[in-house]
Amino acid sequence: MPDPQSPAGRGLLTGKVVVVTAAAGAGIGSAVARRCLDEGARVVLGDSHERRLGEIRDRLADAYPARVWAVPCDVTDEAGVQRLINGAADRYGRLDVLVNNAGLGGDRPVTRMSDDEWDLVLDVTLTGTFRCTRAALRRMIAQGGGGAVVNNASVLGWRAQAGQAHYAAAKAGVMAFTRCVALEVAEHGIRVNAVAPSLAAHPFLSKVISEDELTALAGREAFGRAAHPWEVATVVAFLASDYASYLTGECISVSSQHP
Repeated sequence: MPDPQSPAGRGLLTGKVVVVTAAAGAGIGSAVARRCLDEGARVVLGDSHERRLGEIRDRLADAYPARVWAVPCDVTDEAGVQRLINGAADRYGRLDVLVNNAGLGGDRPVTRMSDDEWDLVLDVTLTGTFRCTRAALRRMIAQGGGGAVVNNASVLGWRAQAGQAHYAAAKAGVMAFTRCVALEVAEHGIRVNAVAPSLAAHPFLSKVISEDELTALAGREAFGRAAHPWEVATVVAFLASDYASYLTGECISVSSQHP
C-alpha cells in the first residue's frame, strides 16, 4: 500500500486565531500548527523548549509570513499559560481555537513509580490541559462566545497497556474533562472535543517505548504502520473548524488499531 500524502488545505480555518501547545519538535503539535496554517489560520505556538520553539517558528514564518507567532510556555506554570493565551488574543485581536497538545508519558510499572513521576505526568498532561482550557474559555466568553477547544487524548484512555498507568490515567482524565466542559460552555457557542491517537510516528517516541514494543504496536494497526502526525492533525483541524459545528463533548479515535 503506498504511503498517503498530506492533502492540500481547503481554507477550513481562514481568519481564525489558533493556539497550539507543545508545538515545537516534529510531532503532532507542529503538524497541527502547519495544518492550521495550511487551512488559513493565524497560529500562536507555545512550548517549554525555547530553542526548538524558535526553530519551528522561524521555519513556519518563512512559509506563512505574518501568520505565525510563538510564546514560550510551560503548561505547569499558571503565569506562563496566561502569557500564552492573553498574548495570542492581544496580538491578533481574538482567540478562536485552542489545541491542547502538551502531554508527558513514560514507561514505568506502578510498583516502581514514585509520587514525583506520577505527579509530573498528571500535572503536564491533565492539569496542564485544565489550565490552558480555563484561560482560553474565559477569553472566548469575554469576547462574546464562540470558538473551539480540541484536546489531544489517547486510545490509552480506553485501553490498557502495561507501564502506562500514569499516562493512561491522565488521558482518561482528559476525555472526561472534555465531556464535562463541553456541557458547561455549550450555551456560549463554544465546542470542546478531543482526538485519541493510537500510535503516531515521532522521532522521540523510542525514548519512552522500546523499538520492539513500537514494532509490536504498529503490527496491531490495520494498516500495519503508525499514523503520520499530519494524519492526526487533519482530524484536529476538522474539529476546530465550522464543519464540526454540531460536535461537542466527543472523543474521536484516530486509529486503525484492532483487538
